[in-house]
Amino acid sequence: MYLAYYGLREPPFSITPDPRFVFLSERHRDALAHLLFGIDKGGGGGFVQLTGEVGTGKTTLSRLLLEQLPENARIALVLNPRQNPIELLETVCEELRIDIEGKRGSAKALIDALNSYLLDAYAQGLRVVVLIDEAQSLPADTLEQVRLLTNLETHNQKLLQILLLGQPELRDLLARPDLRQLAQRITARFHLSPLDERETAAYLRHRWRVAGGSRFPFNAKAVRRLHARSGGVPRLINVIAERALLAGYARDAVSIDARLVDAAAREVLPGASTARLPPWMALASGMAVAVLVASAWALHPWAPDDRAPSPKPAPAFVPTAQTPASGLASRASAERPTPSAFARLIDGAGATPMAGWQLLLQQWNLPGDAITLAADGGCAPASSQPELHCVQGSTRLDTLLALDRPVLLPLHAGAADAWALLLGADARAARLCIGTHTVDVDRTTLQAHWDGRYAGLWRGPSALSQTPMPGNSGPAVDWLWQRLASPPPAAGTPYNASLRNAVRDLQGARGLPTDGIAGSLTLMALANDLPGPRLLRVLETH
Repeated sequence: MYLAYYGLREPPFSITPDPRFVFLSERHRDALAHLLFGIDKGGGGGFVQLTGEVGTGKTTLSRLLLEQLPENARIALVLNPRQNPIELLETVCEELRIDIEGKRGSAKALIDALNSYLLDAYAQGLRVVVLIDEAQSLPADTLEQVRLLTNLETHNQKLLQILLLGQPELRDLLARPDLRQLAQRITARFHLSPLDERETAAYLRHRWRVAGGSRFPFNAKAVRRLHARSGGVPRLINVIAERALLAGYARDAVSIDARLVDAAAREVLPGASTARLPPWMALASGMAVAVLVASAWALHPWAPDDRAPSPKPAPAFVPTAQTPASGLASRASAERPTPSAFARLIDGAGATPMAGWQLLLQQWNLPGDAITLAADGGCAPASSQPELHCVQGSTRLDTLLALDRPVLLPLHAGAADAWALLLGADARAARLCIGTHTVDVDRTTLQAHWDGRYAGLWRGPSALSQTPMPGNSGPAVDWLWQRLASPPPAAGTPYNASLRNAVRDLQGARGLPTDGIAGSLTLMALANDLPGPRLLRVLETH
């Protein structure tokens, strides 16, 4: 039932793996890059080691890796490491589809068959990789067999690359003196640490958007508490957040605060007392059962619900433009250029800044003369658009995605420049419009051609054309109070320490610099629930 209450299409914090919900922090992207390096470059046939605590996303990364395999890669995936050396050899051969009929049980026969396969693959220009998940559970004699597999080589090339994924105990295991020969062959090591507080906020918002949510229910203090209680481990974040949503539903709460997060954490974290459920949790559990009984109704995210939270009073400002259909962003398919083809596309685009702005104005359903561009690249709204505001600067891609508005990104390829319109992104790729081309490009490829600068539009009261500063008062500061305080103080209350702390809380939750100053990005974030175009949350071509 809580799906309808929060306006969701599906549960946002299920622990069931779903590629649509994957969120890659900078650490996850670095880890994935290490694994791809192990396949593409190979490191000369040594080992690549990836470790991380339970629930930090190692298995998820391995699934993403399988989806991004180069065309010349062949991989043997070992999911059950508790095997003796013979069983491991048989598993590797079976994964590579090597015919081992009549060879089972014989280490020599299996290795000969594997070596013949590897030599043939080498002749065809293929890379062969063995990926072992939960490698900390490998018996010592099996680990030694794994090491011996790297002896399969030509006179100048190792034939097999091995990726070891495991919990931190894997590092301790490989530090043993009797396994030093294997440890010395590890050419790349990466430890996947939990999310930090900023990444936790981005993770929560990402999953909320993918599930169809609009108004994010966790306030800034709840996000901080979620990070503290989960330690930044994604699996624990999901479990606590899911239970907190049930608690909020049972209590008719419009917002999830730190107290609800604490109560949820006490119920679901290991070691918590479960002898007696608190009243709200018992009620929430009963509601969950009711979901199963009335699933046909509950799964409809737009079903009428008398329990839905009352909307906050609308601010005095009412935008004049309607939310456009956003024809560009609604396209269900896009080109998928290779990195080199993407560079050529930038080189051949020849798009001027104004051409890029025209694409953005189309998204906002605005005429071409709604803005003017200065010689230095600055943007100013036309006098006929007093509620329109330009924003420009430098930031991270994840911050722009959290703002959920299309923006312009200047791209570079050698000496060539082009302006691209960001239409959406998921964990792996971003959708861009460059001239007449709509493309889905891997986020790592995008980062190679983008220096972090952006330009965009947002709507808000005309008074916000001047940044409200601490100590100021007036309509702009009143608007901030209406957005950040419940109930807001009387009109004319100055931008005091309390308001600055509220701004800092918002900035921390959105991944913005926490200076307490309501600059352009902060104002844009506060106006996020006003009408306007939105980014795609899932790229349907994946």
